[in-house]
Amino acid sequence: MLQIIHGITYGVVIHVTKKYKFIRDSVYGDINLNEFEVKVMDMPQFQRIRRIKQLGLINLIYPGANHSRFEHCVGTMYLASKLATKLNLSKDEIELARISGLLHDIGHGPFSHVSEGVLSFPHEELTKFVIEQTSMHDLLDEKFDTKEIGDIIQGKGKLGPIISGELDVDRMDYLLRDSHNTGVAYGVIDYERIISNLTLEDGLVLDIKGVQAAEGALVSRYFMYPSVYQHHTTRIVNTMFRRALKREINSGKINENDMYKYDDSDIISLFRQSDDEIVRDMINRLDNRIIPKRVKTIRLDNFKNPEKLYKIDQKNLRKAEEEIAEDYNMDKNYVFINIAEYPRFSEMKTQVNVDNKLYPLTEISNIIGALSKARFNIPDISVYVPIEEKERFGKLKLEHYLDLPEVDREKFHGIHYDQIKLF
Repeated sequence: MLQIIHGITYGVVIHVTKKYKFIRDSVYGDINLNEFEVKVMDMPQFQRIRRIKQLGLINLIYPGANHSRFEHCVGTMYLASKLATKLNLSKDEIELARISGLLHDIGHGPFSHVSEGVLSFPHEELTKFVIEQTSMHDLLDEKFDTKEIGDIIQGKGKLGPIISGELDVDRMDYLLRDSHNTGVAYGVIDYERIISNLTLEDGLVLDIKGVQAAEGALVSRYFMYPSVYQHHTTRIVNTMFRRALKREINSGKINENDMYKYDDSDIISLFRQSDDEIVRDMINRLDNRIIPKRVKTIRLDNFKNPEKLYKIDQKNLRKAEEEIAEDYNMDKNYVFINIAEYPRFSEMKTQVNVDNKLYPLTEISNIIGALSKARFNIPDISVYVPIEEKERFGKLKLEHYLDLPEVDREKFHGIHYDQIKLF
């Protein structure tokens, strides 16, 4: 007889029969669990990530984007198990890959990568701390070496590339899951085809038969960035949140080393009750979707050397914001300059097996080669101000405030040329 023991929570249902346990996942269907994995999931450190949104504040743009890190970790475990089984690993190695996938994001702070953008260390460091230094360690130590789990999560050792590598199960799951929940179709990838054509040598190697599926995954991620992850509204709401969080950390009200203890609601509550008027106003604007508007945008492919833009540090960006605010008689806290994240596509480095010889994916695929050239076509640098101030900024010259790369005027006639080549 079937018994539901947790009910519906963030897109998953945990069922129990006398013979086995499984989760009904919204992307993959039934995912089997062993008793030890259920114990791990029932730990408070893991239950916390039910209350951490996978896509942070993106539900302000895509209302369906309310899925959690919990779901993503379960999905990553499922794909890790599927890949490890295909690779003919031992039973112990499969279980190790599964638990590493399950725990790989357990250290994420509130709103996932949004809060991470303020911290002085990556979330993997907090994940390692939770696994090795909290009560989670005591449970894991009954069956696993927690240091080995931490190393795998960071991409080290034989099993590391499965969880964190060039074509890993973490990326496969978040593309599928984020696409499913936002309703943006770009993230639909043929993960079955990719997995069935991977072998484990010195890292994961893709057989030539899987190149088309890998091309599809990379093109999907290329379009998911401007549509979801680096959508212009996503970037400004993230910047507002980070500005508020940075003020709370700098004032000593929040310790960045404790971010693994907070969930989304904790931080929102702290912001609303803050004695800092700017912090309270930022969260009020986010609560009510009062979002600043862009008054200046320059696409990175307009520059001869777009990579130079990423050498501008936060100190100089902040100085430019303050100078703009002074020139336009505004509060410096309400001028935001944002550069889209650097368009890294490490999957391009994936090794492909062609007649027992290995070649980088970029050499095998013309599509990937074009994608590598086209990756700066979409990112931009933008200036945002409150909507009531927008009309005053029609003649803003950003180059008066920042040392921007030289403009490549010859590119203006062929902005989408490399994107056209993709198809």
